[in-house]
Amino acid sequence: MKSALTNRQHARAILLLGLPLVGSHLAQFAVQVTDTVMLGWYDVDALAAQVLGGTFFFVTFIMGSGFALAVMPAVAEAAASGEGPQVRRVTRMALWLSLIFGVLVMPVFIFAEALLLAIGQDAQIAALAGAYLEIAGWGLIPALLVMVLRSYLAGLERTQIVLWIVVVAAVLNGLLNYALIFGNWGAPELGIRGAAIASVVMQVASLAALVAYAALVTPEHAIFRRLWRPDWEAFRGIFALGWPIGLTLLAEVGLFSATAIMMGWIGTVQLAAHGIAIQLASLSFLIHLGLANAATIRAGQALGRGDEAELRRGALVVIAISVTIALAAVLIFVSVPQILVGLFIGPQDPVRPAVLAAGVALLYVAALFQVADAGQVMALGLLRGLRDTKVPMIFAAVSYWLIGVPASYVLGFSLGLGGVGIWLGLVIGLLVAWITMMTRFWRRTVRITI
Repeated sequence: MKSALTNRQHARAILLLGLPLVGSHLAQFAVQVTDTVMLGWYDVDALAAQVLGGTFFFVTFIMGSGFALAVMPAVAEAAASGEGPQVRRVTRMALWLSLIFGVLVMPVFIFAEALLLAIGQDAQIAALAGAYLEIAGWGLIPALLVMVLRSYLAGLERTQIVLWIVVVAAVLNGLLNYALIFGNWGAPELGIRGAAIASVVMQVASLAALVAYAALVTPEHAIFRRLWRPDWEAFRGIFALGWPIGLTLLAEVGLFSATAIMMGWIGTVQLAAHGIAIQLASLSFLIHLGLANAATIRAGQALGRGDEAELRRGALVVIAISVTIALAAVLIFVSVPQILVGLFIGPQDPVRPAVLAAGVALLYVAALFQVADAGQVMALGLLRGLRDTKVPMIFAAVSYWLIGVPASYVLGFSLGLGGVGIWLGLVIGLLVAWITMMTRFWRRTVRITI
């Protein structure tokens, strides 16, 4: 079927759908930045512990979020093909799967300190990170349920409300952090524990808001009616689509988490610098992630309508937009790295010069992987729209764990390049993932018969 849309019309549709998703990811990112900045100004040890604990939480969250992300293409395809009941079925069973996963992994947070010590982390940092995770872990279940409802609404192209709820949640988190970390406004000074409490409150508030919106504005889908009743066919379908997504994300996030662990072996200063540089690199990545979410929805819609030409042209347009943004990020990272890293460290902190020097070096390396990182997440988004998740999972495992992690270790320790060498391993892993996944997508579009 020939697409009726021009490149300009495709770009407009992608941006109208994608910009609120980008905004919601950036607002969520603001939560992490708020934690990093406030804890960095509070105490460098607390910052290093939050980097470690936050990475631990994020890895677990990402592993369980595959079921939520499977909702997005499934809902988009069902809505485009007029299958309203299917929208309800897949969303409800994704809620089930996310809840089950959250309950099963709770012991990981309870015994986090022991696990961190077992992988060679500093005892003081592991104790602080463990205290953080004992509290923050209770936010995992609402966080996963929030992801399901966000994906459901995004699949229906209701992305504006997703943006505003995340923005309000980010503001709430910032206010609670200011009160509970430092002991302002009559609150107790709780340090890193205060950041954890703020995170849990924010997740619960976000879930309540999304449940209320979905119940009031999309009653035709009756998402929460008789939610306790199983739908095993939909359960198996979402499980089959979602678990490879979760493991794919785990493979990529695991690469970055492995670098955090390696940085911890070098020392607290390098770990703190890594946390700052990762936050800055994540800022550009989340823009691409929002566009990739839009690409998933658009590809799912094209699949539902049987429009092969629209699928291909839309893919070219969204890739062009993403590459342009990646090149802009490269320019920023190499132009003002000292200013960017300096935002995260208190001006009177005695380790500021050391953290600043290490962070600037890492930002230069981050500039190297901007295009590759953008390309691999865009390819993944497009492949998910085609319900192609298992082969990309294999590509991710090979690229990140059989190539990226060993490269980081060899460059960082065997060749003595330290933190910069560890990050160069990221470049290699992301480059392999980009090439293999993008090749997979275009070969699929040549063979596919919609």
